[in-house]
Amino acid sequence: MNLKSYGFTEIETNPDGLLPGRVTELRRERFTIMTERGEVTAVLKGAFYHSAETRVDFPCVGDFVLLHYNENGDSLIVTVLPRRSKFSRADYSGHAIGYAKTVREQVVATNFDYVFILSSLNWDFSITRIMRYLTQARQSGGQPVVILTKADLIEDYNLPLAEVTQSIPDVPIHAISSHTGLGLSELDPYLMPGKTVVFLGMSGVGKSSLLNALIEQAVMKVQAIREVDSRGRHTTTHRQLFMLPSGAMVIDTPGMRELGLFDANEGIRASFTDVEEWFPKCRFTDCRHQAEPGCAVLAALEGGSLPRERWEHYVAQQHENRYVQDKTSYLIDKRARNKTIAMWSKQTKKNGGWKK
Repeated sequence: MNLKSYGFTEIETNPDGLLPGRVTELRRERFTIMTERGEVTAVLKGAFYHSAETRVDFPCVGDFVLLHYNENGDSLIVTVLPRRSKFSRADYSGHAIGYAKTVREQVVATNFDYVFILSSLNWDFSITRIMRYLTQARQSGGQPVVILTKADLIEDYNLPLAEVTQSIPDVPIHAISSHTGLGLSELDPYLMPGKTVVFLGMSGVGKSSLLNALIEQAVMKVQAIREVDSRGRHTTTHRQLFMLPSGAMVIDTPGMRELGLFDANEGIRASFTDVEEWFPKCRFTDCRHQAEPGCAVLAALEGGSLPRERWEHYVAQQHENRYVQDKTSYLIDKRARNKTIAMWSKQTKKNGGWKK
């Protein structure tokens, strides 16, 4: 099997005896990896737990790795190769935002070309939610594409399609139906050989149905939507990479009840260029855009040049991003202090221990 079909490119130095591969599935602590010798199962080498600074450095679905191959059992993952793209979310450890003491980065998928943001066109349709996914997608390094699913469940999908297009004018948007095949051919330009797409969206938006339609067989279970809230039931329970007949790959992810923005400075800037273009026009360089005289933002809001809804979305995402950064910096500082203490302790012992 040629690993290049899975998007692998040659690396400059490959230590002797190590086999490259791509992580296609993760269940608990066991990885499924595609290599030139076929599919293998692998676990992390013991030293990996000591060398990795955080869980972010652990392998994720989509990662390219180097491993010690074992034909009689589990192979050992030694190294994670550099990532060219990465989609992360904020992990509040089960707490509601505002109540979490610390916030960690959770890597969802890596090494993809496109981010398909899926949102269903039924009662659960939300442009605000799409915009949140879009901000994090722009931070990831992949190209975002909005996919409006279940177009067969509403009488006229052109109205919500136009609404999304107006709110997000610079991103490709497609309305599809996985059951009737409507709009699926529009996705062909993204699904080229060697390209990787990651599916993102809430539970029940139709990620599994779309995957089944693209792979042309029922590889994922699909359940009916609930009448009470028009949401589908959660079916995908883990991340997995699938090869499509076209030669493209899809990383399917479990649905997210809520997407927490993480390290989203660049993503927010890219999503709200129409908002931030007013900032240099303010009289004061440190303008807070609240009540300052000569504020271009307030003038634009008053005159209608800047829609108030856009401004409110921008402020909300900036507020959440700053909150996450504050909580994350605590962990970073704590790890740095612990690392310094450990190095100092090790050096002290090397020099003969404590001296009175």
